[in-house]
Amino acid sequence: MIAKSSPILVLFLAAFGAPQSIPAQKPERPPNFVIIFADDLGYGDLGCYGHPTIRTPNLDRMAAEGLRFTDFYSAASVCTPSRAALMTGRYPVRSGMASAKRRVLFPDSKGGLPAGEITLAEGLKTKGYATGCFGKWHLGHLPQFLPTANGFDTYFGIPYSNDMDAIKGSDSGSLEPKTGDYRPPLLRDAREIERGPDQTRITRRYTEEALAFIEAHRDEPFFVYLPHSMPHVPLFRSEPFVGRSPRGLYGDVLAEIDWSVGRILDTLRDTGLVENTLVFFTSDNGPWLIMDLAGGSAGLLREGKGSTWEGGMREPGIAWWPGRIKPGRVTSELACTMDLYSTCLTLAGAKVPDDRPVDGLDLSPLLFGDSDTKSPRESLIYYRGTEIYAARKGAYKAHFITRAGYGQAAPEAHDPPLLFNLENDPSETIDVSAKHPDVLAEIVRMVAAHGKTVEEVPLQLEIR
Repeated sequence: MIAKSSPILVLFLAAFGAPQSIPAQKPERPPNFVIIFADDLGYGDLGCYGHPTIRTPNLDRMAAEGLRFTDFYSAASVCTPSRAALMTGRYPVRSGMASAKRRVLFPDSKGGLPAGEITLAEGLKTKGYATGCFGKWHLGHLPQFLPTANGFDTYFGIPYSNDMDAIKGSDSGSLEPKTGDYRPPLLRDAREIERGPDQTRITRRYTEEALAFIEAHRDEPFFVYLPHSMPHVPLFRSEPFVGRSPRGLYGDVLAEIDWSVGRILDTLRDTGLVENTLVFFTSDNGPWLIMDLAGGSAGLLREGKGSTWEGGMREPGIAWWPGRIKPGRVTSELACTMDLYSTCLTLAGAKVPDDRPVDGLDLSPLLFGDSDTKSPRESLIYYRGTEIYAARKGAYKAHFITRAGYGQAAPEAHDPPLLFNLENDPSETIDVSAKHPDVLAEIVRMVAAHGKTVEEVPLQLEIR
């Protein structure tokens, strides 16, 4: 050992100075996540998806700066099961959040998302994320089912659809609806703060709450879930958007949702969070076609909300992350809302549950890849309630049972199943089953294998 007064030490210090301690390496901050979920939005309702008169400049810019999916799906064709799939990464039949008798939860329902399910928010909490939900929940309105019981630090919104708790004689499909005709509770966390909120301001209020949350948690990783109440009927928009769209009331509502998206993206830019935040925009299911002008459009796709035809479950899907996702990409690779679950958990460094079947797949290679990058997803099962109606593998989709979303008295079974090549026939008009029996057989085997992984559980939607 060299003594403190050693000449060697003196010479060393003179030449090199006192040794400096090496600062600890600051760990890289996990990315933030923002999922914006519209309600009953059609595949053809956005400017960047081809609508000629609905103006969505912020969503169009989001698509131009990011990745636009042409084959992105919700996991169900109605509200409750589709939201359960997004939050759990699992087909809703696995959690009991599906039913043929009561297809969604209602104000008199006593069931909800089971406590044993691990939500996306709960998974992200294991990595220290701040989590906030702002909008329509629809996974159970009793305290044990609300967002604050499922991994969210805070909640502001309505617990079910905006047309529920309606007064007698109300017309939710009206183009001149009265906000006082609908009296869903508005909650902050688990406490009701208003009954029958002014729905002309509800999109704006959700947005303001989400923006405040982002500002408050800008110095830590966060997850914002923003499930809008609209364009589910009844349709309302705030005063600045009245008469904004050539499409009328429905277009006005989407103009305000588009404004909301723009405010979120601008805030991320202004706070310097833009290069560390994944934003994803999509919808819970297709358009409610029987609402006529108060409903949306599935574009070239067949049918709409409630059905397992493409218009019921194929949705706009836009991913945005400047600096990570290459701008201007369009992909026809297959992806689904359940994949957002596994993607976000993986990017956060959190564990995807391995004690149960998880149907979501990690899309990050596709998100961050090039135009020729393949999706990890090769197939999709189309459930209506607890029954498999159709299945897709690659370009081909087989229909075992078909039924319109609304208005068809009974389902129609098909033996052999109908078969469509969705790459060249996305409108599902030309049955090619006779030409491809081998493809049909492969899909049948795939569905049988999937069925063996599904266990019977209590159906939450039927508990009253």
